[in-house]
Amino acid sequence: MIQIPKHIQDLKPYVAGKTIEEVIKLYNPQRISKLASNENRLGCSELAHKEAFSCTGVIMNYPDPACTELRQAISEKTGIEPERIIAGSGSEGVMALIIRTFFEQHEHALTGDATFIGFTVLINSRGVGLRQVPLMQGYRFDLDAISKSITKDTKMVYVANPNNPTGTYITRTEFEVFMKTVPDNVLVIMDEAYFEFARDLSDYPNSLDYNYDNVITLRTFSKAYGLAGYRIGYGVAHPDLIAALMKVKLPFEPGLPAQKAAIGALKDDDFLEKTLELVTKSRNRLYDFFDDRDINYVKSASNSVMVVFENEEKAISFTDEMLKKGVILRRLPAFGLPHCVRITVGLPEEMQHFEQSFDEIYATQLSN
Repeated sequence: MIQIPKHIQDLKPYVAGKTIEEVIKLYNPQRISKLASNENRLGCSELAHKEAFSCTGVIMNYPDPACTELRQAISEKTGIEPERIIAGSGSEGVMALIIRTFFEQHEHALTGDATFIGFTVLINSRGVGLRQVPLMQGYRFDLDAISKSITKDTKMVYVANPNNPTGTYITRTEFEVFMKTVPDNVLVIMDEAYFEFARDLSDYPNSLDYNYDNVITLRTFSKAYGLAGYRIGYGVAHPDLIAALMKVKLPFEPGLPAQKAAIGALKDDDFLEKTLELVTKSRNRLYDFFDDRDINYVKSASNSVMVVFENEEKAISFTDEMLKKGVILRRLPAFGLPHCVRITVGLPEEMQHFEQSFDEIYATQLSN
């Protein structure tokens, strides 16, 4: 038998939320609202569809390995030079590339508790160390505690901003103070997968506005742009870091339809604005709904809201009963928050379905 390395044997894989097909098979509810995966419930831009289908006539050919056209489109949108940009299979794909590229075996990564589980899975699969620092009050990254935890063997610090699953964010002042404490030889990954939802907050730090040589910014087309099924994202960093990543990157990913869809999405500012408007309205609607019922939740800078229950048992009961009614939500034990549930904000009819189902369950058990 082939010996499997211990760090792989011990690895807990990423477990996604239930699919619509799984819920139909289990409960066959009258209707389904998928509010578990932070997808764009509005869909995606028609321009993205059009661009993706425009390449079907040449799909027998390998795509441009450098993603030249897409990197140029990102450059024009962000003002960042193309040589500072790398495309990948979602921001998580770029994250995996970073982890493969930069670690020596004796080094470790630092991050907060209760953050994006994809990062912890990727680090553990690499077989290097991972240290997680507790979040501070309000389910926010404690950058001061993370800074104090940096040692000579720290290679990387990961910060999701806004954070997934909590929806909280670090402020501009917190980011600037933190970066003054980080040694130049420590990489800081700023995962801004939910950037578009937070960008207009007065104290939100867009990391692309800074010129730190040791920061790698991650962005995705999966959330606000609605291209989760295409798996397309990008990273921005110093050209030397990008050049190193390009040596390790799989030559022909992401695929041609994904590259084209992202180019189309970047052209459609109207669709993005409609998405941001929908998210803001649905998120505020959820706040009002919870406030009226005195439900404990965390205000969010992303497209989801996290509800905090008294204990894990109530969180399990809530998500199970909602599932039976066709409302798919995300319980968070894998993120280190077994008593919490993440709710993606959606279309008005999906929010109505959530509210009606919630009240039916609340009346019978949650209020006890």
